[in-house]
Amino acid sequence: QVQLVESGGGLVQAGGSLRLSCAASGRTFSSYAMGWFRQAPGKEREFVAAISWSGGSTYYADSVKGRFTISRDNAKNTVYLQMNNLKPEDTAVYYCAADGLLSWRPYEYDYWGQGTQVTVSS
Repeated sequence: QVQLVESGGGLVQAGGSLRLSCAASGRTFSSYAMGWFRQAPGKEREFVAAISWSGGSTYYADSVKGRFTISRDNAKNTVYLQMNNLKPEDTAVYYCAADGLLSWRPYEYDYWGQGTQVTVSS
């Protein structure tokens, strides 16, 4: 069982930066691949980024590649999403998720956080 709590969301102007954190409970955090997803009003939840259990492999949605960076600190049971050059279309609720396998498919993730709102003004 893994419990996830996101933080770091907020309101930022276009071109600005935010860093999201996802703190995990449980001693097996380092065995899970972690993903970040987002959901805007009226839209389906979409993949943003994922990282393997070791941090050695990362994947990004094309829409955020080159702007967002996912990382993890297994000693702190935390995964991060550094978001730079934010755009209004990045506005959404951002969720972290944990799974045994690295995946971009949200339905393959077993554990989810409650989400944190990111709003980018133009």
